[in-house]
Amino acid sequence: MDKEQIQAVAFEIILHSGDARTVVHEAFKLMREGNEKTAIEKLEDANNKLTQAHKAQTQLLQSYAGGEEVNVDIIMVHAQDHLMTTMTLREVALEMLELYKRIN
Repeated sequence: MDKEQIQAVAFEIILHSGDARTVVHEAFKLMREGNEKTAIEKLEDANNKLTQAHKAQTQLLQSYAGGEEVNVDIIMVHAQDHLMTTMTLREVALEMLELYKRIN
């Protein structure tokens, strides 16, 4: 993979994980308001967006596994950071949703 292809994948990861992060924060707000049903829908939407980001990441892994040289630059490090922190944020949101259910 050349540098432009790797950067395109990185920006795709950033796009989808950034969208997912926004949706997770919307779910947090809905939880605080007691709207658990819509919060669940938002978290499912976030998961779909994270899946898209993960598929982009998998392209790189498959290329690498196939013997292609994949040079990682700072934008890819940033993309991976975005993806992993958003995945963790969604996991925390799922746990918080269970706590809100108990409280309500």
